[in-house]
This record gives sequence, structure tokens and C-alpha cells, in this order.
Amino acid sequence: MKYLMFIKHSENYRNQKIPKALSDAMGEFVNQSFKNGTLKDTGGLKPSSEGFRIRSSKNRLTVTDGPFTEGKEVVGGYAMVEVPSRDPAMKVAREFMELHRVHWPEFEGECEVRPLEGV
Repeated sequence: MKYLMFIKHSENYRNQKIPKALSDAMGEFVNQSFKNGTLKDTGGLKPSSEGFRIRSSKNRLTVTDGPFTEGKEVVGGYAMVEVPSRDPAMKVAREFMELHRVHWPEFEGECEVRPLEGV
């Protein structure tokens, strides 16, 4: 089963340097996850100031350019994983967030995990 994981955090973290220990640990985690077939794709997202939203409401489309200041958190990156069930997906997400907790204790954010429909 495939799951899409989103890392959500304050956009203020974009202005901070990622600790080297976290960067190194993430590199190891990502490489191992690709090697064992769990991780299918991953990437960071550029700031919301470079994005836009298209909303459908009352039979009209509205385009809003970033930054999206009304939100407290932004999606900063994603990962697509393929695992047999919910429990292994939770294990991957916990390991990912544990790396942040250990190597960047000041970081506050969350990892949202959602199964893909019909896959």
C-alpha cells in the first residue's frame, strides 16, 4: 500500500540552517529507505511565496499567489512510501520525526500520513 507523507511546519524554519547532524542522519535514512524499497520518492518544497492556489467556490475559480500568510503551517516536503499496512507507515513516519527530535530539538512540526486511494 502506498502512503503520502507530508512534513508540516512553520515557514520560519526556511530561514534557519538545518543542523549538519540532521542533514547527515536524513541522508542515511533516505538512502537506506530507497535501498530497501520503502521510499519511492521524496522532496522538499520551495517557499509558499513561490506557489499559488486555485480555489473552486460558488462556481468560480480564484487564483491566490503565495505567500500564504493565513496558515500557521506550510507543507515543507513530502515522501511517498510503499509498505504493507498502516503500522509500517507509522514506523517510517516516527523514525523520520525522531531524527528531527534528536538532531534539531528546537524544531516543531508534524508529519501527516495519508494512504493513497485505489492504489
